[in-house]
Amino acid sequence: MTVAPHVPRELSARVPAEQRGPGLDRDAVRLLVSRGTAEPAHHGFGELPGLLTAGDVLVVNTSRTLPAAVDGRIGDGRGRGESVVVHFSTRADRWHPAGRAVAGCWAVELRSPDGRGSTRPRAGGPAGLEVRLPDGARLTLAAPLDAGSARLWWARVTGTGAAELMRRHGRPIRYGYTERDQPPAAYRTVFALDGPGGSAEMPSAARPFTTEAVTRLVSRGVQFAPVSLHTGVASAEAFEPPYPERFAVPPATAWLVNAVRARRTAAGRQGAARGGRIVAVGTTAVRALESAAGADGRVRAATGWTDLVVTPQRGVRAVDGLLTGLHEPTASHLLMLEAVADEDVLRRAYAAALERRYLWHEFGDLHLVLPD
Repeated sequence: MTVAPHVPRELSARVPAEQRGPGLDRDAVRLLVSRGTAEPAHHGFGELPGLLTAGDVLVVNTSRTLPAAVDGRIGDGRGRGESVVVHFSTRADRWHPAGRAVAGCWAVELRSPDGRGSTRPRAGGPAGLEVRLPDGARLTLAAPLDAGSARLWWARVTGTGAAELMRRHGRPIRYGYTERDQPPAAYRTVFALDGPGGSAEMPSAARPFTTEAVTRLVSRGVQFAPVSLHTGVASAEAFEPPYPERFAVPPATAWLVNAVRARRTAAGRQGAARGGRIVAVGTTAVRALESAAGADGRVRAATGWTDLVVTPQRGVRAVDGLLTGLHEPTASHLLMLEAVADEDVLRRAYAAALERRYLWHEFGDLHLVLPD
């Protein structure tokens, strides 16, 4: 689906919402609402509690954002050679669906500095290429993650662990449409949990939530269900499907989703269905929850790797609605949106977003897709 021929560069959110004016918080973003076949409606994110109903469930991703960008150099270690930025994407364990990885390997993307604090794409490889990293560490490329694309490579880090490198020398990944580097806190959502794992890029649909917003939603009877999906880099989205990623759906979340859906079904038979919608906060939450849903729609606790790609043909089994950002016309995420809403509904929504000058990307505005 092509929702727009082109998204003007000036519609990229260049700084977080709280930096756009005095007295603003991260919830100072707009909210485009698509409800069934109705015309798109325009709200502020602060109106979200009034758009949901007691009994609705928001499924949120608890993955934290890693400081996944680390400077390196290809050369002889005496100041010569090519400067690169390593984007650490996904860590392999004993097994990975894409193959050709062993425990401890990382899927990485090498980028070239653009001279303005960001990066630009760079050809990957070749195998055996060595990158010098801080603290005397070395990164050696082994093989492409996908034989059809040389963007991401499996690589091994020696000398210092990748996690320690990121902790000491890393910074959040950012791209040229943003104005400047931001502190790690700017890329952390209110739902993020510390612990093993993490995402190379922020699960950004949850960014506008504040503790006050969560409190207001809970006070209205909206429930929260945590999942985790540790997402990799997404810099080259042109029709590129997502790679396998680590996910977990806890038993309590599976139980809650199943109970709410069963209660809604029973209420519907009595002609009194209210609430009980399962609304995913972000495409990562959709991928995690749907990876744990059987053909009957029942969600089971699960953990591991998912290579699921949600498309209109596959459809969604557990998710009823979606809160997400605005995606580029060539982004594979749009296929997931089409599994939740009709293509014509999305086309009208994106036309309205362009007309009203909504903002794109991780610091941008949001789109709430609900059923009738």
